[in-house]
Amino acid sequence: MSGRMHGNRLSVSGRTLFNGSEDASNIRSAYVIQQDILLPTLTVRETLTYAAELRLPSSVPREERKQLVEEVIMELSLKEAADTRIGNHEHRGCSGGEKRRTSVGVQLLSNPSLLWLDEPTTGLDSTSAYQVVKTLQSLARKGRTIIVTIHQPRSEIWSLFDNIILLTKGSPAYAGSAKDCLPFFAGLGYELPPFVNPAEYLIDIVSVDNRSTEAEEAAQARVDQLKDAWRQHSSKIQGLENEKTSLVTKVSSRQLPGHTSIIQQIRVLTMRTWIVTVRDPMGMIGSLVEAIGMGVITGWIFYQLDGSLSGIRSKQGALYTAAALQGYLILLYETFRLTTDIQLFDEESRQGVVSIPSFLISRRLARLLIEDIPVPLIFSLVFYFMAGFRTDGAEFMTFFSVILIEQYIAVCFATLCISVSRHFAGASLVANLAYTLQSMACGYFIQSNTIPIYVRWTKWTAYVFYAFGALCANEFTGHFYDCPLEGGASNPACKEYTGQFILDSLGFPDNWVWRPILALVGFVIAFYVGAGVLLKFWRAEIGMARARPSNTDASAGKEKMVTRSADEVRTITIKLDGYGLDIEKRSLRTRTTKAILKPLTAQFEPGTMNIIMGPSGSGKTSLLNSMAGRLRDDISTKYKQFGRLTFNDLTPSLDVVHAICSFVTQDDDALLASLTVRETLRFAAGLRLPKWMTKEQKIQRAEEILLKMGLKDCADNLIGNDLIKGISGGEKRRVTIAVQILTEPRILLLDEPLSGLDAFTALSIMDVLRGLANEGRTLIVTIHQPRSDLFQHFGNVLLLARGGSPVYAGPGSAMLPHFANLGYECSQHVNPADFALDLITVDLQHSSKEAATRAKVQHLISSWTAPPLPSPTTSTRALSTPAELGSLARTPASFGPAFSILLRRATKNFFRQPDLLAARIGQVVGLGLVLALFFAPLKNDYFAIQNRLGFLIEIAPLYFVGMLNNIAVYPGERDVFYRDYEDRVYGVSPFFLTYTALEVPFEIVSAIVFGVLIVLACGLERSGEVFFVMVFNAFCIVNCGESLGIAFNTLFMHGGFSVNCMSVLLSVAQMMSGIMALSIPSFLSAWNHLSPLKYAIANMAPYTLRNQNFTCTDWQRLPDGHCPLETGTQVLQLYKLDGNAAMNVMGLGICVVVYRFVAWVVLKMVKERWIGRVWERVGGSEKRRVKREKGRGQLESGSGEGREGV
Repeated sequence: MSGRMHGNRLSVSGRTLFNGSEDASNIRSAYVIQQDILLPTLTVRETLTYAAELRLPSSVPREERKQLVEEVIMELSLKEAADTRIGNHEHRGCSGGEKRRTSVGVQLLSNPSLLWLDEPTTGLDSTSAYQVVKTLQSLARKGRTIIVTIHQPRSEIWSLFDNIILLTKGSPAYAGSAKDCLPFFAGLGYELPPFVNPAEYLIDIVSVDNRSTEAEEAAQARVDQLKDAWRQHSSKIQGLENEKTSLVTKVSSRQLPGHTSIIQQIRVLTMRTWIVTVRDPMGMIGSLVEAIGMGVITGWIFYQLDGSLSGIRSKQGALYTAAALQGYLILLYETFRLTTDIQLFDEESRQGVVSIPSFLISRRLARLLIEDIPVPLIFSLVFYFMAGFRTDGAEFMTFFSVILIEQYIAVCFATLCISVSRHFAGASLVANLAYTLQSMACGYFIQSNTIPIYVRWTKWTAYVFYAFGALCANEFTGHFYDCPLEGGASNPACKEYTGQFILDSLGFPDNWVWRPILALVGFVIAFYVGAGVLLKFWRAEIGMARARPSNTDASAGKEKMVTRSADEVRTITIKLDGYGLDIEKRSLRTRTTKAILKPLTAQFEPGTMNIIMGPSGSGKTSLLNSMAGRLRDDISTKYKQFGRLTFNDLTPSLDVVHAICSFVTQDDDALLASLTVRETLRFAAGLRLPKWMTKEQKIQRAEEILLKMGLKDCADNLIGNDLIKGISGGEKRRVTIAVQILTEPRILLLDEPLSGLDAFTALSIMDVLRGLANEGRTLIVTIHQPRSDLFQHFGNVLLLARGGSPVYAGPGSAMLPHFANLGYECSQHVNPADFALDLITVDLQHSSKEAATRAKVQHLISSWTAPPLPSPTTSTRALSTPAELGSLARTPASFGPAFSILLRRATKNFFRQPDLLAARIGQVVGLGLVLALFFAPLKNDYFAIQNRLGFLIEIAPLYFVGMLNNIAVYPGERDVFYRDYEDRVYGVSPFFLTYTALEVPFEIVSAIVFGVLIVLACGLERSGEVFFVMVFNAFCIVNCGESLGIAFNTLFMHGGFSVNCMSVLLSVAQMMSGIMALSIPSFLSAWNHLSPLKYAIANMAPYTLRNQNFTCTDWQRLPDGHCPLETGTQVLQLYKLDGNAAMNVMGLGICVVVYRFVAWVVLKMVKERWIGRVWERVGGSEKRRVKREKGRGQLESGSGEGREGV
């Protein structure tokens, strides 16, 4: 309806009229999407302030904007989170509910006449959801049109609705006034029972119940009847509607209130981008590391080059490094950074609040003084003078000007790449192949006049050709170097030492300084304008994913649970005694401690539903993570737990907690989209179940769980994602739970298992959880918006206020009497869960009510005194000794079985994703094709010496290809492994070897294809030995790039920082490989022995050059009639590459093994927390912990024995 969705699969019938017109362009509208696309480093207030400045017309005064922002903050109860950063999964900030409300606030600030909201209450607690909808109602009363989709509205929200469209599988069951809705269904025989939420009742009657064949047939018949009834009813009123429509006069086209001017947009976006950039220290450090690192290391490599022939060739290599490699690293980093930044632009562009020119201009203005000028300036100052180029001021300024323009070309071209593909794999492929073409045509690797005629024109389209040419002309024009013969420049034998000869041999025209600089400026403008055009006409629109067969939970009610008595199973009662949690944030200057959970005492019993409720920011998820032992300290964050957590009155060790607890996260991301439900469970069973069970027993167990969870009918359907059609959301949640209960955990912790599900699906999931509890498990569930008919099934309830303070902990049945004793009576027709959440929520919407509600909540907190926990008893049949607790411990799957299962799982998942196959092979083969295009056939004239050496150095970018392949595939695989590792399913080695085993065959195949292209097509010596050597080198270089990628992407979760660090290392390795720099300082020369490129060039050069003879033209001959270089052996001696080729092949093979071993060590070190263990062993953390617990008075006397026993 809003016109946001496009695509070939989308077919629209009928019309959407806005005030009688199909043209919505003159209506100010806003759209709240389901995802929260917010900048994590901004606070809530800053986010809303920038949103107001972008969305409100320029005519609105600054003070009025500020006032509107504060009103929205109050209206959406964001006052207490106003100065909290949004945060992300790496750096925690606002809660999910607060982010959702901020997204709504952003759109409200555009002051829209028409507001679309897609599931605005998903992830909110019931009180926050009510407040959001109440705010929307007040906006509607002021004349705005509000259209909302909603899943699980509480009963009070129903009373706020004015008009309703009720859909069942895409067909309307009702569309009209809310007040006529219930009478309409009552007239069909569906009377609303007393004290039932009308929304839940209506969703139930239009949903198909799949619990049995009979129920499904009856429900389908009922739904068909309702659809027919509405069709007949709507046809009767259609005539009246037509009469009304004919009376609607076409609204005259009126101008919207002025939009924000482009100047205002640029100003606001520049400020916002500046703040976001400055608050990303890793990104800032990454840029400076790149500039300083490249400047110092390359300056060191080419340190104070002399005027000898080898020095002149090294100067050419140094100038190429400055012209090409420096810009390439910036290109890669900016491309990676834009994959994240472009998401917000796409959304704001769809909403019409940000224009393309303002985005492009502001991005460069914001980074002008912190990146765009400092980075090239630092690099130029360090590199130019270290390398010993001409020291005249004019020459240096020319050099700096070229590097500065190259910086702008890189960032502008990165924007062009990201406008072609929004994903890093696609954008980096475009960037990498374009850069490969640049380096081929630039005149360094191939003499520009000898490029094959059919691609020679490409040099005029290659910006590196102009940059390299300008730098060479700047350095060599009119200069004479250190000829050892007498006579100086007038001696014909000193021809090779003259600047003119050097420029002629490189193929550059005369007077080649200012013209290429003008051409480079043209490239900057062309790339940025091209990016703007692509962003305008190749928009990232919302497309239709392939249709799923059905989005209903077809598994509902098909569970086969077995209720067991406490005598049959070992039940576990969990007690929290004075249990609390603080978080310590550490920076270079300060340490701040914040209480997440205040000391609380509670009991969670087996065989019943234990519920944790509270508003957003009350610490529910943190409590579950803490109980499950999943909180991890890092350099800047330390969690401090105090009080006691006991299982059957015994204090468990962390190993025991991990052994008998299973944790179900809020999302279903741990499921692999390309596997079926049955495959998912069978692989999980093979990995998670103990090794004494046979394969058949594990498969049988998976099938039992499949039946138990009611997943039999969708067992052979793919899990799916946005691009692959698969099972429904409710079924995914069932599969996630099924995976966790394979091992028969006695304790199951579930974080928001109902979030994002409709009321009917949520009910079916709760039925599943009740069945699991009835089997004797201890279930602890956090919940936001429970249905009214669920509260009667709650066993124990822990109610937390914002800030982590307990308000109630005890049986669900005793909660309402407790509040009644305090003077807060719950009406019979109100959902008790909603009543409790309303009671403990501070009203931040109205300042007049804030003080009163805050005092009420404080009174409720202070009034709650937890009753003493029952004294430990020894007569229980359940776990009674620490040893028995330990006996339940489950260990990760052993290496052999885990590797076998993971390899089969990864292979199935990988081969069902053709885009990953293309990523693995495409870049290597693409580089081979470009090499063949430019170098075929290799000749034997004087220019061919440069071309053959350039050919070898152009194989070195395979190092970058390995890194890019890793960035496209490894982070996703790593994230799945990290989640499995949290569950202690398998260790580092099986995952690592699986990744390697799946990667290596593709590297072998692509290396063979690459070998065919460069040996046969380019015209190297056609022998088995040369072919094998080239294939082996290609394989090893790509593999080492992958290993480096694994190490860095494991050490740093910040992808941009990893890309920058790796790019510097790879560039330095390419420079020191033996052709670009002929004399390297001794320390770097020793360090170079760690580089695979050193061994690759040192073995490929002898194999490809030693049998070659070279000719030259008359003007190139020396006075004695000889060519400067006549044999391949002379070339090898000049470049010091005449070593033992076979030994270098062996050295390259050793590099592959060592690099992969180091990557394995890094992954093992990070996941097993070696550094943290060393610190704990030193004793510092333990001493502080004991001291802290004593200070709080939480250590119990006599608990040492129990702790020691466990």
